[in-house]
Amino acid sequence: MDATVIDRSLDDVLLPESTRPRKKWHPQKIWQTVGPLTIFVAMFGLVAALTPTFVGGGGLIVVATSAAPILLVALGQALVLNVGSIDLSNASLTLLAAILLAMMLAPLSTAAPLVIVVIVTLFGAVNGLLVAFTQVPSFALTLGTFGIFQAGALVVSNATTVYVSKNGEPIVGLFQNGVAGIPLTFWLGVGAAVLLWVTLRFTRFGQGMTAIGLNETGAIFSGMHTRWLKVAAFALSGLLAGLAGITIIAQAGSASPTGLGSDLLLPGIAAAIVGGTSISGGSTNPINVVFGALTIALIPIATAVIGIEAQAQNLVYGVVIIAVVALTMARSRDGVVK
Repeated sequence: MDATVIDRSLDDVLLPESTRPRKKWHPQKIWQTVGPLTIFVAMFGLVAALTPTFVGGGGLIVVATSAAPILLVALGQALVLNVGSIDLSNASLTLLAAILLAMMLAPLSTAAPLVIVVIVTLFGAVNGLLVAFTQVPSFALTLGTFGIFQAGALVVSNATTVYVSKNGEPIVGLFQNGVAGIPLTFWLGVGAAVLLWVTLRFTRFGQGMTAIGLNETGAIFSGMHTRWLKVAAFALSGLLAGLAGITIIAQAGSASPTGLGSDLLLPGIAAAIVGGTSISGGSTNPINVVFGALTIALIPIATAVIGIEAQAQNLVYGVVIIAVVALTMARSRDGVVK
């Protein structure tokens, strides 16, 4: 097929009639442009006003440190949401990666992080293969693999904390060293976000994934390998889960099925959505997901400041997800929301 025809077909998929610019912006577009940064600045300002020592006491560093694993999980979630699917398993895959890394650092040394990232990337790719080639809905399939990876984490760790006994210095250095006082674990996520932004905006591979989320049928008729692009999205989600596992080990020096990183599912989804990722697919900005992750990491501090019990944090995450989706969901008179 002529390259010009392919380009035109891609443009038609990426810019269907319903997504062309209009005179009035939909709230979804406004949110995706300025919402994530605005809400983070507003929440940070509120906490700083109620607790003046927060800023001077390194509050931003604390938030960025907490946001590091959330950011990487959210970026993986954003890529899968962008193709019109969801990955409920990447949070448990992160925890499994952290436990496996803690166990393998002693025998494999500096090769361990690479081995772990390859393993969890393959796990993510298997998710993608099952979704793309068996037509099992991603929600149901990844809910199942969430349980499998969670059980795997319990089995390999014997339901106890696994400590790094040897060769952990390079990994721990990611947390102990930083730029502008902020640990390298957070900057790892920022670097991944920038790379993904460039990929989605300026490569046919990235634009193809966005096209699937916008109009999968149109993408198929334009000759795109939609199934393999879905597999790639899930594989990248697995890869980013592996990187998130590395940040957990860097920060804690250990991993546990009930420790740091065991509750990343809701925060990861919330950070992707607060970061402007469309729940219906076809729209994400990895740079804004950075601010989404910072906002979600700030929620425990903000809730404590205003007197909400720590046990209610998951309630807050749930309310945030519902509110953002309700305010930004594109609707039409003849449309049906499923």
